Amino acid sequence: MVVPELRPWRAARPHVARFAGAVRPRLARTAAAVRPRLARLRPSRPAGAGTAAWSRITRSVAWPGTWPGAWRFTVVAATAGTVLAAGAVTTAGPWDSTGQRTAEQDRAVALEATRGTDHGGRGNAGTPPRGPRTALSAPSVLTGLGGGATTVKSAPGGKALTGALAPLLKSPALGDLSASVVDVSTGRSVYGDGTGDALTPASTTKIATAVAVLTALGPDHRLTTRATFEPDTKEVILVGGGDPTLTAREKNPTGSASLRDLAGRTAAALAERGVREVTLSYDTTLYPGGQRHPIGVNPNLAALTPLMADEARRDNSAAGPADRVADPAADAARKFGALLKENGIKATPPGPSKSTTRAGTLAAVSSPPLATLVERMLTHSDNDLAEALARQTAIATGGRADFAGASAAVRAQLQKLGVPLKGAVFKDGSGLDRGNRLTAGLLTALLVKSGDPARPELRPVLTGLPVAGFTGTLAGRYADGAAGVVRAKTGTLTGVNALAGTVVDREGRLLAFAFLATGTTDPTAAQAALDKAATALAACGCR
Repeated sequence: MVVPELRPWRAARPHVARFAGAVRPRLARTAAAVRPRLARLRPSRPAGAGTAAWSRITRSVAWPGTWPGAWRFTVVAATAGTVLAAGAVTTAGPWDSTGQRTAEQDRAVALEATRGTDHGGRGNAGTPPRGPRTALSAPSVLTGLGGGATTVKSAPGGKALTGALAPLLKSPALGDLSASVVDVSTGRSVYGDGTGDALTPASTTKIATAVAVLTALGPDHRLTTRATFEPDTKEVILVGGGDPTLTAREKNPTGSASLRDLAGRTAAALAERGVREVTLSYDTTLYPGGQRHPIGVNPNLAALTPLMADEARRDNSAAGPADRVADPAADAARKFGALLKENGIKATPPGPSKSTTRAGTLAAVSSPPLATLVERMLTHSDNDLAEALARQTAIATGGRADFAGASAAVRAQLQKLGVPLKGAVFKDGSGLDRGNRLTAGLLTALLVKSGDPARPELRPVLTGLPVAGFTGTLAGRYADGAAGVVRAKTGTLTGVNALAGTVVDREGRLLAFAFLATGTTDPTAAQAALDKAATALAACGCR
């Protein structure tokens, strides 16, 4: 399920204008309410920190344009991600070159997008979600990331928090439960119930996949699709690079790599060589082994191949379940051949092959940065992208790009971070495999690592989490609860409901939480129970 990138500003202006008109009165009230708090959030230099060192820290964490690869992080207010920026050290969240968000889409785009599902059912996919009737004013969603360099208080634990949360998590709708709540600024556990119990995580597995691939490759890495040429045989080979976001569509608002662009460049390079007819082939050898997930043919996932266009969707959808073509690589190659013909190059019907060392590259196109792909994967629970990123983790570390190799690579990368892996079992990158096992303690540890100022490369894990009531798989939830304050990855399989993410409590503390429930018999009731628990955390000023 692909997260739509923001349109160019001129195209988005009408949507933003309508949204701004709707929230303008709220913004005025919020500005007056949070102004004293923002003054308290101003970072101060810790004792013992040299002037030069502190300057480097505040530049790298706080100010736009200073992170390698032009990544710019800033905290946005929870109400639709647009209200007010918080203090410098607590900032996070990438912006594009026009100054707009890449993770938190404007309200119009969020409502227009086809909604995805997690795993195991269509749910309400395709039904526009209800927006929140009341958008809550709240502190910034990433408050507290500065640790000791911020004046934000650490979250308390003890009886008050337990009294607010425990009764909700004892709901019979939740079955067996593993729960963990951690103060992000200190890493201290403030609530736990079966924290180390390894349960089926469903789509919250994608948090582990995201952390692993960013650790292995970094946020600026891109996935490249190439066209190579064997001059002796006049064979053009379309080489898959593992980018499921490659698009053959004429309109490309997401900024994905374009098969049309690749065909145009390839045709131009062939014309320069005086070549007008070629044999067309395609190379999928980047991924060895079978192409099918153990769940079999499923509308939530295409066949696993390093070459596909538009996630092999038969319709014009960009997210959610859809009918897929049986052979995504052959389909992409056929489309590439048709595009070559449009550019004056005649090509044979394509067949499988392998690009050799003798073949030179005619043209190449690359995906958006890995940080953007991670955000897409998390926001819309994109299973195709999750499996691709797990395989990229294996490739980056010298492993075999199949289920076993990818799962081993993900585990190895997480082990480097020192997170608790006892009981964890990885079977795939998406969470579709019911054999996966994670603990709530592991998920909150990964979220805390992602908020560590010393690991800015992991920040897209937090900025990619769906925003309650506004984006992705949470767009239709929290209409009467903590809209804009909760950011969390959902997880759903038959008998499994999960929620893991971050929440800002009533006093501006950032908490990481994970709730894993198995043995659920009513998915609607289980989902509602988890949402109530996250809302209780947001409302808690527990002492």
